[in-house]
Amino acid sequence: MEQTSTQPKLKSELGLLDGTMLVAGSMIGSGIFIVSADIIRNVGSAGWLIAVWVITGFMTLTAAVSYGELSAMFPKAGGQYVYLKEAYNKLIAFLYGWSFFAVIQTGTIAAVGVAFSKFAAYLIPAVSEANILLSLPLGSFTFTLSAAQLVSIVIIILLTYINTKGVKGGKLITTTFTLTKLLSLFGLIIFGFIAFKADVWQTNWTHAWDMHKLNPNGSTSNYIIGAALGAIATAMVGSIFSSDAWNNVTFIAGEMKNPQRNIGLSLFLGTMIVTLIYVSANVMYTAVLPLQEIATAERDRVAVAASTVIFGNVGTVIIAIMIMISTFGCNNGLILAGARVYYTMAKDGLFFKKTGTLNKNAVPEFGLWIQCLVACILCLSGRYGDLLDMISFVVVVFYVLTIIGIYILRAKRPDAPRPYKAFGYPVLPAIYILMGLAFCVLLLIYKREYTLYGLFIVLIGIPIYYISQRNVKHEDTILSDS
Repeated sequence: MEQTSTQPKLKSELGLLDGTMLVAGSMIGSGIFIVSADIIRNVGSAGWLIAVWVITGFMTLTAAVSYGELSAMFPKAGGQYVYLKEAYNKLIAFLYGWSFFAVIQTGTIAAVGVAFSKFAAYLIPAVSEANILLSLPLGSFTFTLSAAQLVSIVIIILLTYINTKGVKGGKLITTTFTLTKLLSLFGLIIFGFIAFKADVWQTNWTHAWDMHKLNPNGSTSNYIIGAALGAIATAMVGSIFSSDAWNNVTFIAGEMKNPQRNIGLSLFLGTMIVTLIYVSANVMYTAVLPLQEIATAERDRVAVAASTVIFGNVGTVIIAIMIMISTFGCNNGLILAGARVYYTMAKDGLFFKKTGTLNKNAVPEFGLWIQCLVACILCLSGRYGDLLDMISFVVVVFYVLTIIGIYILRAKRPDAPRPYKAFGYPVLPAIYILMGLAFCVLLLIYKREYTLYGLFIVLIGIPIYYISQRNVKHEDTILSDS
């Protein structure tokens, strides 16, 4: 007797608000509270601090509205992986999916999880990085486990478990926590401008476009032109990382209502909201803190220093709570969306077969748990700080390839339905491609160590792809012979 399949299907339960909150929530983690210190150290002036965030915002918005065309053409789970497959081939798509699994999504989840723990330590000192729970000598290497790492792992496991119970729980957390942190950030910015210090503002903006390296002792080092471009690219590592994950909504297209319309709108609205917040927050920093205090903020916690000026001693607690809310909601969105990429890859025979199945709650549970495992390992590595350079380089490489894909698909499939067309095509996407390539080349020149690691991780995927395809062909041969 022939049996009918009862395999669950992805449920369309997410609307425009949910999509917008996923975009904004996945973007806003801990970066906006921290990375401006490193940016100031590299560019040395208020004008260039804001310029770095504006350039990053322009690139993000341009990429987001360009992706709108692709999301409308291919409204299915997997997002960017699907776009690369349709524009190029399975190999390029696999390299993205492999990099996404090995470092992009899992590394971001790890970094955001550890950021949650670091700021939780303000309220509960016992969970700080300084509290070493285990120290295990392994030859010349000593493995250590801190309370902060353990807490970050527990948070990642908890959010993964919640998301295995269905998309509704993950949606509720993302929407609630994102709305909370958006309101909190708007509040911080408004109170910051109320606490405006005219003398600080005037000093910071007197030589706003005088770019130089700002040293910890207050001295400066001038750049030649090439090094100045390298300084901008280096400074943008933090802002790019802080603005990344905006494309997560494309991964859950199979669970969006009216995806042809709502994904493109979610991308635009979410990235626009976050860009306005990021630029406004940095303008506010320059209104209450001298540049030297931004550059030398304890452990780069610029928002804590600003909040202390605005609210007094209680400011530290306020920012700690804000960042805990921000990172918790951010990680939920990252965890929810990431597993959908592995699900789609498995359907194409490019990932663990079990990842292509859904549990009784219609979510890719196995994909969620293996993503959790890799993210937890990266938390244990203690190298999450180095992930910034690798992630920023690799994600921009694939963003550039994906936007080039718009031109390829226009040539390959000129008559394909395009409910939405990339805004400003062909000029704006071309500007993004040039800016993205310049960013990657400058990183390879001026921040070679970790960007080469990132490139190496991508290239490892090539032999893995061909080995996996050989195994798939072998299995197909056995099935056909039988």
